[in-house]
Amino acid sequence: MSMLENEKDPGWQYLKQSREQMLADQSKPYDSKKNVWLPDAEEGYIAAEIKSTKGDLATVVTVKGDSTVKKDLLQEMNPPKFEKTEDMSNLSFLNDASVLHNLRARYASMLIYWARCY
Repeated sequence: MSMLENEKDPGWQYLKQSREQMLADQSKPYDSKKNVWLPDAEEGYIAAEIKSTKGDLATVVTVKGDSTVKKDLLQEMNPPKFEKTEDMSNLSFLNDASVLHNLRARYASMLIYWARCY
């Protein structure tokens, strides 16, 4: 079965995102030196942007405001090209925050996460 034939299957929408959605997700701004995940008591991790660093502390901006935290708490964020990726083993940064984000993003888009076992 070819890829185009697969896309005609009614269940396809739950396995793979459309090309349009993929392009929209992958065109988000990203800076590997600034975009990170910050632990959060309510959400697990939230996206943050490093504004400045001094020693072992970093000042970050999140949707919840500015805060100064230890750099050790921050986890690296993957480039947008990995947004809602089907195979998380391909992630540049395979950390707790990135895995949780990917699963959440796929779930919110009704994209089933499944893995092939060989």
